[in-house]
Amino acid sequence: MQHAKTLIDTRNPAMQIGLTLAAAALIALGAKVQVPFWPVPMTLQTLAVLVIAAGLGPRLGLAAMGAYMAAGIAGLPVFAGSPERGLGLAYLAGPTTGFLIGMALAMVVTGALARGRGMGMQALALIAGTIAIYVPGLIWLSGFVPSDRLLAVGVAPFILGDMVKIVLGTMVLQAGLRLRG
Repeated sequence: MQHAKTLIDTRNPAMQIGLTLAAAALIALGAKVQVPFWPVPMTLQTLAVLVIAAGLGPRLGLAAMGAYMAAGIAGLPVFAGSPERGLGLAYLAGPTTGFLIGMALAMVVTGALARGRGMGMQALALIAGTIAIYVPGLIWLSGFVPSDRLLAVGVAPFILGDMVKIVLGTMVLQAGLRLRG
C-alpha cells in the first residue's frame, strides 16, 4: 500500500535510507547538468530539490539535502562548479552558500505544502520552495555583491529558468501520481 502523503511508500527504514541516498545523488547530478539557457546556463539542481521535496516530503527531502551537503563538505565534487570553484569548506566560502541553505529550507517548505495535494497546490509549493531558495541565497550573496546589483545578479538571470523548472516539476509530479495510480 502506498503512503497517502508521498509518491513512494517511505515507511520501511531500508527504503528511507535508500531513497535519501538516491535523492542526494540526484541533487548532485542535477548540480552537474548544465542546460544551455538564456541569459545564463541553468543546472537542474533546483528542479531536483523541488521534485524530491514534493515527492518524498519534508523529512526525507531534508535528509537528502543533508546527505548531499555532507558529501560536499567532505570534499566530494558534488556542488555546481566544483572542483573548479573549490571543494569542501573552501567552496562554502563562496557566494552560492546561501542558495544551498535555501535548498534545505525549500525541502521543508515545498515538502510540507505539496503533501497529498493536487496539481495547483503542488505548483504553488514549488513556487514557495523557489522563494525559499532565493531568500537566504540573496542574503548570503549580499556579502559579495553591492545591494544595488543584488537582484540583477542573484535573481534576474535565473527567473525564467526557474519558471520553466516549476512547470516541469509540476508535470513530473503529476506523472508520478498517475504512475502510482
